[in-house]
Amino acid sequence: MRAAVVTFPGSNCDRDLAVAFEAAGFEVARVWHKDTTLPDGLDVIGLPGGFSFGDYLRCGAIAANAPICREVKAFAERGGHVLGICNGFQILLETGLLPGALMRNASLHFVCKPVPLRVETASSPFTAGYGAGTEITIPVAHHDGNYQADSETLARLAGEGQVAFRYLDNPNGSAGDIAGVLSENRRVLGMMPHPERAIDPLHGGIDGRPLFTGLTEALVSA
Repeated sequence: MRAAVVTFPGSNCDRDLAVAFEAAGFEVARVWHKDTTLPDGLDVIGLPGGFSFGDYLRCGAIAANAPICREVKAFAERGGHVLGICNGFQILLETGLLPGALMRNASLHFVCKPVPLRVETASSPFTAGYGAGTEITIPVAHHDGNYQADSETLARLAGEGQVAFRYLDNPNGSAGDIAGVLSENRRVLGMMPHPERAIDPLHGGIDGRPLFTGLTEALVSA
């Protein structure tokens, strides 16, 4: 299995994401935002957390227009798997690969703490390592994680099983307690919590590990 992790100016979770992929058995290629091509033979692309381009304009907006994101979008549109975490989720929304928007936290404060989540569906490569309804704890660290969408979009996401995770103790005001969203084909996942920070017991928990190992198993089975 082969993964790519994209680094933008201001990314600060790219190494963590690469380590998480490697621990799950992936060979990881590192990609720079100015690159115009992706490595061959990729199974998944990871867009990491951080503050790409200083979060100027809108979080993720400048990064979404970086040269490499044209290739990431084309990869996803061909059926490739893409994981966007925190700032990566913001980038996925700005590229149009996922619906909705991430607004300033309702408290207007940066939130950084472990939060309880419920896995809403196991019917995706990213959530196949969990059972639907499983409760897990994953850390968050964001200022603009308040997921919002119009009522029709929210109803469609819920009705078609595209909500991957919901907060059990909503830290940011997200509509419907949504913490993670899947694309229609279940091959693109955007989520605000950081599973790559929950793969080592020395870091306080391993509830993020099944996301990466489950993805490996799902891709191998496919």
